[in-house]
Amino acid sequence: MTMAEPKTKYDRQLRIWGDQGQAALEKASICLLNCGPTGSETLKNLVLGGIGSITVIDGSKVELGDLGNNFMVDDSSIGQSKAKCVCAFLQELNDAVKAKFIEEFPETLIASNPSFFSQFTLVVATQLMEDSMIKLDRICREANVMLVFARSYGLTGLVRISVKEHTVIESKPDHFLEDLRLNNPWPELRRFADSIDLNVTDPIAHKHTPYVVILVKMAEEWTKNHSGSLPSTREEKKEFKDLLKAKMIAMDEDNYKEAIEASFKVFGSKGISSELQQIINDSCAEVDSNSSDFWVMVAALKEFISNEGGGEAPLEGTIPDMTSSTELYVNLQTIYQAKAEADFLVIEKHVRNILKKIGRNPDSIKKSTVKSFCKNARKIKICRYRLIEDEYNNPFLPQLQKYLTDEDYSIAMGFYILLRAVDRFAANYNSFPGQFDGLANTIPNLFRRDKLSNLFYIKMYPRGMDEDISRLKTTAVGLLSDLGCNGSTLTEDLINEMCRFGAAELHAVAAFIGGIASQEVIKLITKQFVPMSATYIFNGIDHKSQLLTL
Repeated sequence: MTMAEPKTKYDRQLRIWGDQGQAALEKASICLLNCGPTGSETLKNLVLGGIGSITVIDGSKVELGDLGNNFMVDDSSIGQSKAKCVCAFLQELNDAVKAKFIEEFPETLIASNPSFFSQFTLVVATQLMEDSMIKLDRICREANVMLVFARSYGLTGLVRISVKEHTVIESKPDHFLEDLRLNNPWPELRRFADSIDLNVTDPIAHKHTPYVVILVKMAEEWTKNHSGSLPSTREEKKEFKDLLKAKMIAMDEDNYKEAIEASFKVFGSKGISSELQQIINDSCAEVDSNSSDFWVMVAALKEFISNEGGGEAPLEGTIPDMTSSTELYVNLQTIYQAKAEADFLVIEKHVRNILKKIGRNPDSIKKSTVKSFCKNARKIKICRYRLIEDEYNNPFLPQLQKYLTDEDYSIAMGFYILLRAVDRFAANYNSFPGQFDGLANTIPNLFRRDKLSNLFYIKMYPRGMDEDISRLKTTAVGLLSDLGCNGSTLTEDLINEMCRFGAAELHAVAAFIGGIASQEVIKLITKQFVPMSATYIFNGIDHKSQLLTL
């Protein structure tokens, strides 16, 4: 393989997460537990994306039923190791990925060899029951290994991330206000604005004054006439816009129209956001020799904001396109870039001093990392996840009760409770509700009017289904009671549906859940974009996806 091939191979995704993100993927080692359709689809997406290495753990053999929902096995696979067959298929998709398999049931491995998981960057655990999920979560936390749970069950499924702390520098929000400092210009920007006369008589010069300059000058004029205060009330904001309109000498002055549209950027509060304030006030910002690079840079940021920054984060240094003469635009751009570079150099100095102070090599954090941190300082994010055991045994009760009674969330919450209830059911009765020998556990063998999905299907409940429905209802009510929701119930229709699913992994649902799970894995490994902060529930009946914070 030539050096050019990887970049060509991953060209489209490189545009999303760049060389640094791709390098992180190619260094990552992923462990998959259970390679049914949910696990296989998750891993397929990661293999195609160029993940470094995969290890597939599954102790089962390929059966005839697997051919109907897993595209990574075929007729010749029947009777063979499922892990081996899926691993071979995945290897064919991308020969640059190192792939191996272990014929072992994940539950056995979790119980007998917990240290096994410490070798991986991230574990994707699919179709695990509650007891094994709790054990694996503790193992991965202690080993500092990221963990993603994924499960599909009939027409529902969940995805849940578990990691003690995940920090993101490049959060890449869809919408974020540019850092132009229109209401708090630094000396160089103010001097530049002062050098330009808004009352210039030349119509060409008048219509090519950048809106940044217009707003800086008009904001200053306003504060002089309003005791140093910027527009705050609705009336004042309208008055400020009217002043801008009054400055126009022709209807085709796009720069003034841009100034009016961007005037809200003047009205914003100075300084940093409450979210960033919370981060720099975090106890982790009091760093020591064990602190991560991220927290060392946060400590440097805190010093900068308190001192050189005058309450502001480092400037990003970019400006949007705007109507302007080339000369003024380039000059303006240079001023922003120079300020950003100066802020970066100050923060870099703080970083080196802090590293030295805590006994680490002052050059142990790359210059490029500090620069990226400065550019994204206003957008940094921290994600912390509860142990799944804590969520299961001590959920946020007011939130749980709210979800159960909220019309928009009640079905998602119902599925969440029932996904836990079916595990209790299986522990008590050695099979999942609606799972009977000799019956294909798929949806298309049923036909009646359904209140939830408004679909028709044949009702062909086998002998014993009514008993399972009753048992599952009792189990779910008991679970709700244990969680502190005495008297709460789930709809009969939802319980019936869960039994009708018969623990089937439908390929369409598994592929969807696998897509969500792999997307979250990529976010975690590349440390770009913000991963989901709560338990994701897919409701295939209503085609809805919701996050439950429990």
